[in-house]
Amino acid sequence: MDKTQKKADEAEVKEETAAEETSPKTERKKQKGEIASLKAELEKKEAALAEAKDQYLRLFAEYDNFRKRSAKEKEGIYADAYSDCVGNILPILDNLERAGKSENFEAVRKGLELTTKAFEDALAKMGIEEVETETFDPSIHNAVMHVEDETRGDGEIVEVFQKGYKKGDKIIRFAMVKVAN
Repeated sequence: MDKTQKKADEAEVKEETAAEETSPKTERKKQKGEIASLKAELEKKEAALAEAKDQYLRLFAEYDNFRKRSAKEKEGIYADAYSDCVGNILPILDNLERAGKSENFEAVRKGLELTTKAFEDALAKMGIEEVETETFDPSIHNAVMHVEDETRGDGEIVEVFQKGYKKGDKIIRFAMVKVAN
């Protein structure tokens, strides 16, 4: 065979192969193969989505439980602090009730002094301090009266009508005072 004949045969085989590849049967086989691979890929994606959704739902439920548990703990801490505070004050109430039942006025006076001391001790246990009342400071005092007095310094507190209390930097009650000049 000569070279031109060989080339013609090869071209014919290529045409037949190309014709077979584009025939409806081979086209359907290709499409079915593609469809099968796409279905498999879709199933993988759906499985991954289902797993992600499950993980999301679990995480959401865990967060919701955390939020509820935190709220409950917060309420418990508040109730515990409240109980501790009242527990420190109840003995004072007991002393006042005993003083009210007494008929000896001297004993009542002495009992009231002891009760006042017990109350101050209870406040100290809770970290509550009395506000200083030497010179007027509007951030811790409430001036309800003013008096002109040359013997007193400017802003000097002349009289305390009601003691003020604080815990750390937080003012619980402002001191009610009379201020000079």
